[in-house]
Amino acid sequence: MTDHPTFPDVVRLTAAATAAAIAAGELSAVEATQAALDRIAKVDDTIHAFLHVDAEGALAAARSVDERRAAGEALGPLAGVPLALKDVLTARDMPTTCGSRILEGWHAPYDATVVSRLRAADVVVLGKVNMDEFAMGSSTENSAYGPTRNPWDTTRIPGGSSGGSAAAVAAFEAPLAIGTDTGGSIRQPAAVCGLVGVKPTYGGVSRYGLVAFSSSLDQAGPLARTVTDAALLHAAIAGHDPLDSTSVDVPVPPVVEAAGRRDVRGLRVGVVRELAGEGYDPGVEAAFAAAVEALTELGAEVVEVSCPHFQYALAAYYLIAPSECSSNLARFDAMRFGLRLGDDGQAGAEEVMSRTREAGFGPEVKRRVILGTYALSSGYYDAYYGQAQKVRTLISRDFAAAFERVDVLVSPTTPTPAFPLGSKVDDPVAMYLSDLCTIPSNLAGGPAMSLPAGLVDGLPVGIQIMAPPFADDRLYLVGGALEEALDARRGHPLVAEAPAL
Repeated sequence: MTDHPTFPDVVRLTAAATAAAIAAGELSAVEATQAALDRIAKVDDTIHAFLHVDAEGALAAARSVDERRAAGEALGPLAGVPLALKDVLTARDMPTTCGSRILEGWHAPYDATVVSRLRAADVVVLGKVNMDEFAMGSSTENSAYGPTRNPWDTTRIPGGSSGGSAAAVAAFEAPLAIGTDTGGSIRQPAAVCGLVGVKPTYGGVSRYGLVAFSSSLDQAGPLARTVTDAALLHAAIAGHDPLDSTSVDVPVPPVVEAAGRRDVRGLRVGVVRELAGEGYDPGVEAAFAAAVEALTELGAEVVEVSCPHFQYALAAYYLIAPSECSSNLARFDAMRFGLRLGDDGQAGAEEVMSRTREAGFGPEVKRRVILGTYALSSGYYDAYYGQAQKVRTLISRDFAAAFERVDVLVSPTTPTPAFPLGSKVDDPVAMYLSDLCTIPSNLAGGPAMSLPAGLVDGLPVGIQIMAPPFADDRLYLVGGALEEALDARRGHPLVAEAPAL
């Protein structure tokens, strides 16, 4: 084993390189998994990405990969690669808390389809990672189990709600992670942690077993350190699922092939006029401009595009998402599963429900449930929720009109780099502005990617690429070419500048 990579080197390998080393016999799946577990043990007290580490289950899965490969069995392209799973997806052998006290210690009796497909692909699930409670937040500070920290600067947020997923990959605890994206919750953490994060087309990845926040917006997707790694993970989890009524029966776009093409000559790229200007950090705008310049140098045709109704996306989202949340979270009634308080034999059902929700839900969840219930109430439905859905239609029409002129749209992923922990917890509206650029794609259902664009004062920022529904491969075509160009400009991948922990 002396020729094998050492454990510190192993955790810095990409997912593709890890899989290739395992396939070639240069590294065992057990060695790759143990290296990840050792890294978690070393740094996670500082980062707090993981809520549950399943060391025994992960090593057993890795041993199975090694035994079947030794027996000559053909395995998938990610066999033996470790992964961190957002704690909003059910897994039968691990607790599912959604970052909430109301589900503390709850074990689901079934795997989410995404988890089933990961297991079928022989990906090694290391455990569950932290998140904003029920995926409501942009900083992972809303977790009932404490905040996660950004590996680039541990005084700052890792983004949210998939902050644990992003931090785990950025801290080299895992080469891959699964997040979920309702209004930017994969792309925003990816941007502020220097990663690639993708929200697939709505309906392209099964939502079965994904605990619902906003059913018409939620979508699981990959976080990784490279475009190729994200494509490999995307391909593993995507595809029609009869268990999910919102799953669309169409072929999975050729994302892995697109990621390797690296040729955007003649591609039409639209810069969204409305996603710039006031409120955007000058450093973010400079990094975005440099990335757009790189696309031009690669032979893409870059034009400015107006999407006039994007300015209303944030307001529409914060009516639609809380409305759906107030309906979905009604199931946590202390009667069926999860926390149950005040049941002394004398209290009625409503009192038990009230006590349980008071203790089990955090402030942000309560805020959104109240807002959503109000928006759906008699006399206000048409004025608020109904109007928001009309705006949603207008935003979808903006996208459709733009994609008649261009092949993809681009913008900054976030208006600012990662902000300090605690700086916005008392100002929800300021926190909501973190998703200003990402929300339109959720409302329209199209796919979008965040790609590292550079550093601003030592902190990563991202460029967002948006494509038409079910044209997810365009994200990887543009992302792969731009990643290669930006890495060549700086002489190394951005992740190479990540500080040691």
